[in-house]
Order: sequence, then C-alpha cells, then structure tokens
Amino acid sequence: MNNKTYRLVIVLSLLFFITTACKQEKKTPQEERVTINNIEEKEEDVSTKITLEKLSGSPGYIDAALVLDTSEEIIAKKSGEMDFSFNVKNYELGAQTEGVNAQKLANSGKGQHIHFILDNQPYSAHYEPQFKKEIPSGIHHLVAFLSRSFHESVKNENSVVVRKLIVGADPKDSLGLDIKAPTLIYSRPKGEYKGKDAAHILLDFFVLNTTLSESGHKVRATINGQEFIINEWTPHVIKGLPMGEVAIQLELIDDTGNIISGPFNKVTRTITLKD
Repeated sequence: MNNKTYRLVIVLSLLFFITTACKQEKKTPQEERVTINNIEEKEEDVSTKITLEKLSGSPGYIDAALVLDTSEEIIAKKSGEMDFSFNVKNYELGAQTEGVNAQKLANSGKGQHIHFILDNQPYSAHYEPQFKKEIPSGIHHLVAFLSRSFHESVKNENSVVVRKLIVGADPKDSLGLDIKAPTLIYSRPKGEYKGKDAAHILLDFFVLNTTLSESGHKVRATINGQEFIINEWTPHVIKGLPMGEVAIQLELIDDTGNIISGPFNKVTRTITLKD
C-alpha cells in the first residue's frame, strides 16, 4: 500500500468514527425535558379542546314576571290532565329575542316561551300562558320559568314559579321533596343539534334557594369527562364538542366539592350532535 492510499484509508476511518459517535451521542437532560414537555403540551391540547365560555349580550328582562295564582302546594284528587294558567308580565311570549345570540345559538322559530319542568325531567316548551299537562299520581316538584327564543332562561326573582304538586288519592313522596332546599334544575342543552347549531351549545340551568360564589356553592359541569367549575349563575356556551353523543353532568356542590343533598342536585343528560 503506497503512502497516498494509506492516508486515504486513515481519513475515511476517522470520518466513520466521528459520524457514529455523533449518532450515538445522548441528549442532555435539558433536551430530554424539552421533548417530554412538548409531548405533555400536545396531550393537554387534545384534552382541553372542549371550552366553556360565559354567554353575554342577551336582553336582561329584569322586570319580566311569570305568575301562577295558586298556593305553594297544588292538590289534585285525580291524576291526568291538569290545567295551568300563567300570567306573563313585561314579557312577550312568541316574540323573537333581539340580539346576536339568536343567530349564534339554536333558536326556536316560535319565539319566546315558558320552560315547564316536572321533577327535573327534560322541559316542555309552551308559547301560550294557558295549557294542559298530564301529571301522574304522586308528589311532584314543578318549576316553570321564562325563556328567551334561544332557550336561555330569564333569571330574576319573579321569572320563575315553583310549586309542590300533590296528585292522586294516595300520593307517595318518592323523591323526599323540600321545595325550600338548595336545588339545581337542569335546562339546556337538550336533544339534537345539527349543522351550525352544533358549533355553539347553550349550557343553562336554574338554581333555587341558594346563590353561587367562589367561596360558597358552585355547579360542577362534567362534559364528556372534562370538568368545569361554575361559581356564578350565568349561562355559558360549550364549544369544541365532537359530533355524536355528548354526556353532560351537572352537580350542585358545596365549598368543599361535596354534592349538596337533594334529589335533583346531580343530573346527567345526553345530547347528539350531527353535521
């Protein structure tokens, strides 16, 4: 082997050694932390794609009132159809609520209405103040309140009616009702949402005999497993929901995170979103 060939072999060997060493060089602890942090951030982005934002811009209707001229306990000897005759003041049933939210949220073409809720079951909407409802035997908790055309409840001390219904010859109190106790009433979302209505979903509820605050009672909303704490009685908009079935759970909790005793203070509903 001549000197020229020998030097070429030496140079190639050195280059091979340097390249191999660079490939095998370990990352510094700092570089490893950066990589781990990037993974964590990506995972966090996936888990927090559902957001909950306060809804603003709705007309206040602070003078609106819903009135039912009965005692706090309504007694009916027989189950079946019952007549309800409400009086509505400073509020127009059937009118479209003004403002941007009527375009942004799922909106009823029939306009403003009454949400009628028996035993915290899904509400029925009523666009006239007088109507009939089928009421089974038993002791029931009735809540009715004024709703904007896009289903946001009107929240003032006069916009809601709460009654205890005692129905039938021998009614049983299967719920253990106390209409004076802190109570959470679920309102929205409800049912099926399609197209643009699925982009912004209204989350709304009624709280009775209590107030929400940072240091007191709160509502814990769990949406597809993701938890949110609400410490102010105000409507919210859910964004970033996937198509398909969505599970929503609401709980009325105390300042330590425990559910406040009551038959309606933990409720789960399922809605469906479609393209």
